[in-house]
Amino acid sequence: MNQRKDHLDWLAMGTLVGLSLFWGFQQSLVRWTVPFVPPVFQVSIRLALASLCILVWCRVRRIPLFERDGTLWAGLLSGVLFAMEFGTLYPALKLAPAAQVTVFLYTSPLWVALIVPLVVKSEHLNLRQWAGLILAFAALANALWKDVMVSGDLVGQGLGNVLALMAGLSWGLTTVVIRTLGLVRISPEKILFYQVGTSALILPCVSLALGETWAWPSGGLVWGSLLLQSAGGAFLSYLIWMWLLTQYPATLLSAFVFLTPVFAAVLGVGLFGETLAAAHVLALLGVTLGIVLVNWPKQTRG
Repeated sequence: MNQRKDHLDWLAMGTLVGLSLFWGFQQSLVRWTVPFVPPVFQVSIRLALASLCILVWCRVRRIPLFERDGTLWAGLLSGVLFAMEFGTLYPALKLAPAAQVTVFLYTSPLWVALIVPLVVKSEHLNLRQWAGLILAFAALANALWKDVMVSGDLVGQGLGNVLALMAGLSWGLTTVVIRTLGLVRISPEKILFYQVGTSALILPCVSLALGETWAWPSGGLVWGSLLLQSAGGAFLSYLIWMWLLTQYPATLLSAFVFLTPVFAAVLGVGLFGETLAAAHVLALLGVTLGIVLVNWPKQTRG
């Protein structure tokens, strides 16, 4: 049995950079696919395929998914929040460039830092963490102000950014549920199955309620995008991330994940011709610096 490491080796750092690069690219891939497959229907297909991948994986590895362990209601709650995250993220990518949507999505660690002290009384924020939160949310508020009030874009990029911010909040709430309601004691595969399985049942109903047109996707590139999002994104990349969490310190891993919004911005602008206004660049810098301040290791007294 491998011993848990207290530092990041070259394997971990290379894997983390690859994951961040893939996650940044995936947002632009989703936006590219939206004209061919409506956003909520698209994520429904993605999560249904990912659920099948998890079932096969767990069957082969004999990992139990359906045994009673007292986590049903907490697991379903995490699944509902997961559905809320993707049910707002994919429509956001239809309205706004992936480069800026990802900036708002990756406010998740900030929401976690803000919410956890309200749930876990032993947790509290110090002055540096408060400064990070204020800096990040001020930069985001400035970007939203420019999108909505200055440009008057109420149903375009402005709404897309608000939806992305809601997705980040839902992601943060999912993390809080996992950390505080006992889900950390079950297998990573079961946690992931709670999330993607529940969402795969909820989101098709949301898609129908929104009046999206269901049509069988056509074209090799479209199916390639859906399979990459499903098997590569919602299944394999998340499974690799959970394996890393079992081998290396979470705080060190998180520092590398903050590269994702940067990669998303660079790829969105460089490969897909997206534009990133000055306010969104400031928001990216503010969120990145805010996350660093919030997650900076606390000093311990000797």
